[in-house]
Amino acid sequence: MRAFRVAYDGRPYHGFQRQPQVPTVEDAIFDALRDLGVLASDADAPEGYAAAGRTDAGVSAIAQTVAFECPDWLTPRAFNGELPEHVRAWANADVDADFHATHHATSRAYDYHLYAPTADADRAAAALSRVEGTHDFADLTAASDDDTTRTVETATVARDGDVLRVHVRADGFLWELVRRIVALVRSVATGDRSLDDVDRALAPAPLPDHERVGPAPPEPLVLVDATYPDVAFERDDEAATSATAVFESAHATAVSRGRVTAALRDGVDAPASPTDADPR
Repeated sequence: MRAFRVAYDGRPYHGFQRQPQVPTVEDAIFDALRDLGVLASDADAPEGYAAAGRTDAGVSAIAQTVAFECPDWLTPRAFNGELPEHVRAWANADVDADFHATHHATSRAYDYHLYAPTADADRAAAALSRVEGTHDFADLTAASDDDTTRTVETATVARDGDVLRVHVRADGFLWELVRRIVALVRSVATGDRSLDDVDRALAPAPLPDHERVGPAPPEPLVLVDATYPDVAFERDDEAATSATAVFESAHATAVSRGRVTAALRDGVDAPASPTDADPR
């Protein structure tokens, strides 16, 4: 049994988990394994297969973890030979036959890159500090689970220019939990809600529907870690270097596009100059 760390840009995909008639990251992984001859064409999944988590549509990952039975020659660099460019394996580890990538993760961590140039980072930090600990998150999820209690080990924020990077680590996550935490924190940081609203969202009494916060957009969310205390992942330098090059190229394209949209914004917003007048 082998576990792989997989990074991916989730924006072209309808989430991680397979769905009928739409592209998903899991489909890309299974298609690659079929092309490599590791997975039979009529098999649903590799033997022993499990993944660390099911990211939503548009959500990306640095440390998604998938594990399954495979031949010794299937290294991350060999895996990448058939994976699409924006899905890259970059580390691996041999694990016990009973290893389960979902159940054996002791914690997971997400970063949300929130564009919030005018938000108060101190108020955001105060809101996040109240989220830490064990709470019933029923009012901060779209899930219908019977058990909505989770323990948030760390919830912090750091400003990077116009962006607030919100980091949340927990023993498990409910559907849309991080995105709803971010939306709540943003509303506190902008003054639209108070810290008391955070306490009310975490209180045992359910909120009225009109007071519940909806999720922040999925695209700025990244799965950055899944922790397995007894597993030592080995970085495949060649695979990691190629992955870095792929994502650097995508970053350069995104920066260029961002500069264009900024120029359009600034050009339209700027007052007309004398040269803009019709000379006729």
